[in-house]
Parts: sequence; structure tokens; C-alpha cells
Amino acid sequence: MNVPAWMWIATIGGLLVLLAVDLVIVDRKPHEVTIGEAARWVIFYVAMAAVFGLGIWYFSGGQYATEFFAGYITEYSLSVDNLFIFLIIMTTFKVPAIHQHKVLLIGILLALVMRGIFIAAGAALIAKFSWVFFIFGAFLIYTGWQLARETHDEEEDYKENLMLRMVRKVFPVTNEFHGSKSFIKIDGKRFVTPMFIVMVAIGSTDLLFALDSIPAIFGLTKEPFLVFTANAFALMGLRQLYFLLGGLLAKLVYLSIGLSVILGFIGIKLILEALHTNTLPFLNGGEPFHVPTIGIEVSLSVIIGVLAITTIASLLKVRRDPDSVKHIGADADANH
Repeated sequence: MNVPAWMWIATIGGLLVLLAVDLVIVDRKPHEVTIGEAARWVIFYVAMAAVFGLGIWYFSGGQYATEFFAGYITEYSLSVDNLFIFLIIMTTFKVPAIHQHKVLLIGILLALVMRGIFIAAGAALIAKFSWVFFIFGAFLIYTGWQLARETHDEEEDYKENLMLRMVRKVFPVTNEFHGSKSFIKIDGKRFVTPMFIVMVAIGSTDLLFALDSIPAIFGLTKEPFLVFTANAFALMGLRQLYFLLGGLLAKLVYLSIGLSVILGFIGIKLILEALHTNTLPFLNGGEPFHVPTIGIEVSLSVIIGVLAITTIASLLKVRRDPDSVKHIGADADANH
């Protein structure tokens, strides 16, 4: 896929305009985002991703469009699991409801910049060393297995990561929020507020999730442009999804199992492709293995099918057993 520099610039510029419009419209007057408002924004961002994918189909063909949609759906579905952690972070830091949208917007913007760096590094690595797919594939299978073993039955606590601890060492932090301000001066000394800390927490936590989501999307497309745009559209719509899902998020009791199946499937796909293009001298004398590979159409079908089965099975489980609903936010609040 030949993507000229002007296309990269135009695409990034367009994404920034969308974010700016979102920021101006929603945060012009800070307020608690309603379900109806969140639903309209989710529909808007999904529609933008669909239009973008159709544009790829028109200008570059169905193969690349299918790769984009498969990558977008995978990234979006993996991001939904991140919302549990975002909810825990918001609850832990007691972020006022009227400021949660801004926190997510800036935090996810930071995550997008950091993911861009990861994607560039991953693309360069893949271009030079095709055997890296063995590592990516094994990592995804292991991550999927770990994810399947996770349980949300018990209270989850948020533990600050290294980046947050470093920020706290460098900057003094106020004990209370000061509106939507990230920085404030008290007695001539500059402080950062909990608002800034939460933004860093959201951005850095999402970066940790990128360790499995980016290898996963590289298993669906090797085009850096498609990897970046699929990540961008998934992250941009994630904020509004946070407000829209609300109680429904807690009802997706089998989400981790569904995502683990998807990660394991893509991991197997990567290993098969690595074997099919093998150049490692200690494997089959450096010759490719004659193994079947999984096409993008099959991958897209499997991803959509697993997500549909996971969602239906979760809702049926909750309907039969209401006690199976995950309890995160309310319990955390009780501790404060």
C-alpha cells in the first residue's frame, strides 16, 4: 500500500480536527455526559471509521479495506476491556463526573501519541526481521491464556505504575481537584493537580494495553497506515463508549474469554505466517514451511463471530444469574 506523505499529514490533521471539535463542543461547558449524548458521539465516530474504511476500499481496494475493518474491530473490542481499568482509575481518584470526559480525551490523546511511536518501531522491526512474528504470535497466545484466567469476581485495586510514581517525585501534587486545571500556583510554588495525575494514569495504562493490541493488529495487516488509523479511530470512540456502556459494561461477564480467543486466534495466525515465510537457518534449513495461512476475510469473520457469541452469552448468563454481574465502581466508592 503506497501512502504518500501528504496522505499521512492529511489523515493526522483530520483526526486532530475531529478531536478539537469534540473538545470544543463537549468541554466548552463542563458537564456530566448523558447516555443520549454519548450514544450520538459513538454513532458519529463509528460512522467516521466506516466512511474512512469505504474510502480505502474505493481508492486502494477491498483487501486493504477489509484489513482496516478487521484491525479497527479488534482494537475497539480490546479497548472495551480497558474501560474496566479506566473505571477503577476514575473511582480511585474520585474524578468529578463533569470532568471525566476531559480526562479521557487528554489521556487517550497521550496514548495515541505513544502508540504511534510503538507502531513505527513495530513496523520497522517487522520490515527488517520477519521472524519477529514468532515472538508476536507466542506473546499473543500467552496473553490470551492469561486473560482467560482472569477473574473480576473480587474487588480490583489500581496500583500506580512507574510513570506515575516518577511524576509524583518530580512534581508536588495537590490533595484536591481545582476545577479542570492540571497545574496551579500556591504561594508562588507550582503544583500539579490530581486532574493531571489521572490523565497520565489513563495514557500510561493504555500504553500497557498496547503491548498486546498492537502485535494483534500487525497480525491482521502489515501496513503501518492501517495500523495507525485503526488504533486512532478505536481510541477516539473509546471515550464516549465509556459513558454509553455504563451498567452494560459490568454485564459483559464473558468479555475476557472472548478477547482471549481472539488473541489466541491471531497468535496462531501470526505463527503460521512466520512458518510460511520462514528464513531462520535453524528451522527447516532456512526454508519456508508448507503450512496453511489464514486469510483476512476468515480473520474478520472469526473476530465478529466471537464478539457476537461473547456478548449474547454474557447477557444470557446475567439474565439467568444476576449475581454474576461484575461489581467494580460501587465497591471502590465504598472504600473511600
